[in-house]
Amino acid sequence: MNAGLEGQGRTRIWTVGPQGSTGNNRTEEQGSESGGVRLQGSGEPVGSQPSAPSTAQVALSGGGDTARGESLSREDAQAASLLWMEDASIREAAALLAGGAQVAFPTETVYGLGADARSTPAVEGIFAAKGRPSDNPLIVHIADRVELDALVLEVTEADRKLMDAFWPGALTLVLPVRPGALSPRVTAGLDTVAVRMPDHGIALALIRASGCPLAAPSANRSGRPSPTLAGHVREDLDGLIDGIVDGGPSGVGVESTVVRTNAAGGATVLRPGGIPAEDIGRVLGAEVRAVSADDTADVDPAAAAAAGQVLAARGEAGPPGEAPRSPGMKYTHYAPSGRLEVVLGAEEAAADEIRERLAAARERGEKTGVLAFDEHLESYRDLADVALPLGSLLDLRQAASRLYAALRRFDEEGTTYMLAEGCSEQGIGSAVMNRLSKAAGGRIHRV
Repeated sequence: MNAGLEGQGRTRIWTVGPQGSTGNNRTEEQGSESGGVRLQGSGEPVGSQPSAPSTAQVALSGGGDTARGESLSREDAQAASLLWMEDASIREAAALLAGGAQVAFPTETVYGLGADARSTPAVEGIFAAKGRPSDNPLIVHIADRVELDALVLEVTEADRKLMDAFWPGALTLVLPVRPGALSPRVTAGLDTVAVRMPDHGIALALIRASGCPLAAPSANRSGRPSPTLAGHVREDLDGLIDGIVDGGPSGVGVESTVVRTNAAGGATVLRPGGIPAEDIGRVLGAEVRAVSADDTADVDPAAAAAAGQVLAARGEAGPPGEAPRSPGMKYTHYAPSGRLEVVLGAEEAAADEIRERLAAARERGEKTGVLAFDEHLESYRDLADVALPLGSLLDLRQAASRLYAALRRFDEEGTTYMLAEGCSEQGIGSAVMNRLSKAAGGRIHRV
C-alpha cells in the first residue's frame, strides 16, 4: 500500500501532539491546525487532540530522563498509550498499518517507519521507501511483553532483568526468533530478531490499536541522518509512504541500544544508543562487552553464511563475508551531503586543528560548517559559515538529542565541508561518537 510516487504529496500527515505542530516541521503548510488533526490535502478534521502527552514529551518537560530509560513507570507509559488510542487519528493510522501500509511515527529515540512485521509485502514497502539494503535486519516494536511469546523462542533471565529495568525504553534485545512468526525480510536471514518496547505513548498506542508487531527502522532515506521531527520524515519520504504521525520532537535523539545477552548472564552491546553500556552492566551485575564506536566495528562474520545464502536465493548481491550483527550498523549512515570530519583530542590541540582545517577549506572555496560544544562554539563562529551547537560537554545527552537535526541543518545551508568536535565515549557519549563516525565515514582526526 505504498503511496509509491515520489513528489506526489500523497502521504497523509496527522498532528497528534498536545501542543500541535512544533512549528519546526511546518505541518501547518500541509493542512494541520493547532485546533485539531487534519489529513494533508483533505482539509477534513479526523480527530481532536487528546490531553495526554507522550512519554517523550513528559521527559522533555522535566518529568524524567529518557536517555537513562527512566522517563515514566511502565504503568504510566501504558496508561498514556491507552489514552492516545481514543484519538481518531491514531485509530486511522493504526488501521492503515493493519492493512499493510507504511506509517512513520514518533518514538522517544527517533521517528520510525512502521509496517506489520508479519507481512512480507508490508515490510518490503519499508525497504522500497527507504532504499535500504535487503541484508540489513529491522527492529520489531511491541507494546506488551506478552507479545514476545508469539515472536521468540526463548527469553533468558538476563533478558528479563533488562526488560524489567529498561522497558519501555531505548533498549533493543536480540532474541532467538520463532520460525515462521515474522517476515524473513525482518531478520535478513538470521536466526534472531531484534525487539524493543518504545517509551512513547503515541508509539505504544499505534502498536496496540493496529494489533501488529511493527517492524520500524528510522523513518529516513537510507544513509541520511535519522529524523527527530516529523518534518525530517516529510523531507525524505513524502509521497513514498502512506502516513506520518506528527507527535513533536523525539527525546533521546539517537537510536536504541542493541544488546545480546549470553549464557554467563552478561551481554554484548552491538550498537551503542540511548541506554549506556555502564547502566546495562549495573543491572546485570556481569560483564558487558561493547563494540567500539568506530564505524567499522559492526559486522558479525559468524552470520555471513546465512545472510549470503538468503541473498543468493533472491538473486541479490551483497558484500562477501559480512552480515550485520545489529539493525542499522552495516552501512554508512547518518551522513550529510557534504564532507564531514571529526576532530578528537585535548581541548587546545583539537581547537587548533579545527581552526586550521576550516581556514584551509575556505581557501579552497568550500562553504564551511562546524559542530561544536557550547563551551567552544564562539571561538569558531568567525571561521565557519555555519556554526551549530552540540550542547554542553557536561551533558552529552544534549549532543545526542541535537546531532541529527544539526546534520540536516548543514544540508539546508548548503555546506560542503564540516568539522565536528568529538567527545568522550563514556555513557551516551559512545552513541554520539558512533553516529558521528558513521556520518563522517570513519574520518576521525585524533590529535
